[in-house]
Amino acid sequence: MTALRRLLRRRLHPLKLVVVALVFVTFVFFIQWEVGNPSPEEDPWLKDIAVKRDVMLGMVMGAVNNFRDAMPKMQIRAPVRQQDNADGTSCLPGHYTAAELRPALERPPQNPLAPGAAGKPFNTDSLSPLEQKEKEKGEEKHCFNLYASDRISLSRDLGADTRPPECIEQTFKRCPPLPTTSVIIVFHNEAWSTLLRTVYSVLHTSPAILLKEIILVDDASVDDMLKDELDEYLKRLSIVRVVRQRERKGLITARLLGASVATGDTLTFLDAHCECFNGWLEPLLARIAENSTAVVSPDITTIDLNTFEFTKPSPYGQNHNRGNFDWGLAFGWESLPDHEKKRRRDETYPIKTPTFAGGLFSISKEYFYHIGSYDEEMEIWGGENIEMSFRVWQCGGQLEIIPCSIVGHVFRTKSPHTFPKGTQVIARNQVRLAEVWMDDYKEIFYRRNQQAAQIAREGTFGDISKRMDLRVQLQCKSFSWYLKNVYPEVFLPDLSPLRFGSVRLHTPPTALLFPNLRALSSHCGFPLRISRGY
Repeated sequence: MTALRRLLRRRLHPLKLVVVALVFVTFVFFIQWEVGNPSPEEDPWLKDIAVKRDVMLGMVMGAVNNFRDAMPKMQIRAPVRQQDNADGTSCLPGHYTAAELRPALERPPQNPLAPGAAGKPFNTDSLSPLEQKEKEKGEEKHCFNLYASDRISLSRDLGADTRPPECIEQTFKRCPPLPTTSVIIVFHNEAWSTLLRTVYSVLHTSPAILLKEIILVDDASVDDMLKDELDEYLKRLSIVRVVRQRERKGLITARLLGASVATGDTLTFLDAHCECFNGWLEPLLARIAENSTAVVSPDITTIDLNTFEFTKPSPYGQNHNRGNFDWGLAFGWESLPDHEKKRRRDETYPIKTPTFAGGLFSISKEYFYHIGSYDEEMEIWGGENIEMSFRVWQCGGQLEIIPCSIVGHVFRTKSPHTFPKGTQVIARNQVRLAEVWMDDYKEIFYRRNQQAAQIAREGTFGDISKRMDLRVQLQCKSFSWYLKNVYPEVFLPDLSPLRFGSVRLHTPPTALLFPNLRALSSHCGFPLRISRGY
């Protein structure tokens, strides 16, 4: 017994243990063979031996397995962990590679001397009388230089990536995975070249694994080229399709139609005269993957309406703007306040914005409907961006501009489109948003817009009960909270001033007449505005 204990205490080589185990198993095998082949006249006591044999064999095999597991491993394998996504599904670790993010359509070879190549301007100053006539005709119809646009390649590149280094070097995690997107582009009598350049720009700059589809929504265009000819042309682009409204209903209804047929995880809305810069899509989708309640816009740059020059970003960063509003509920731009500049460490950090332009943005499709999509009772165009801005912030979301995402846009000085019901539809839309989201502060707006005030008094702005129910359902905060927490820099007039009005000049307003209009407004206790009366 003592010898057995010494033997067990000794550290045996693994190979010796294996040999001992094999001998022991062989011995047991012969016993099993002898016992397992009894004669037909088997005695009962043999059955008892067979049961004990099975028990003993189980113990022996367990001991052999223990010997095997006790053998030292020469190599340790790293564990492969599949991370869990928020919805419980697994996703791969690491970051997307450049090969994974290849565009949906490779850009064809470029001619560096072609008109507008690399985003450069195409000047049309020295034209023949016939060419000048063509140019003027295009400008009259579209309010930009169609002559130049038609001569620039539909697939033109925009030159080298001049974004800041942190944008170019930015990588994107596979977990959570970047969501797919459906790009929705609404058009009404849009020029062929600007519409298709927008489409090709998306295809040439958007990763194939992320771009689910491009949906063109025709808001009852009358130009023949935009009907059967467009349908036939788009057959070569498999992920591009057109849906049509038979009667003119405007941007809001058209976007809702596009969203209703979209199949991507997110919705990306673009205007029909845009061009996307390198790497524009991934930063937008990465932010939504990080925070599904973020409604994100690209940093919008200018495509010159005369030369179609694309204003490229600076590699050293730039002075960014954010969206604001005035008390006439008009959208505008302003410089970032100091606290927002200090919050951002580099160009990869989003910019929080009180309002957004509303023409170009991405949003989770699920969140788009959760937050109330668009007010379906708003008509044609106007006010929907301010309405969504207030609603998103007051109901728990946030509006952001993503500086690493650059999209160019042709900014026109006037609209080439007519309003089927006149421009009063804009005032009606604004009344709807004021009544739902602005609480008592709506009175400031009504003092600024007498047409809106009359619509409000007459109650001709439609039924808003569904939107009021939405505000209750989402437990949205007050407009006072919005002003205090989202836009504390806003000029806030007195809710109940003793006097209010406007100044009307019958001579051209100049700085000589009112050099300190802001100071005068402050002294009077109410804002003053100048309107031209000549």
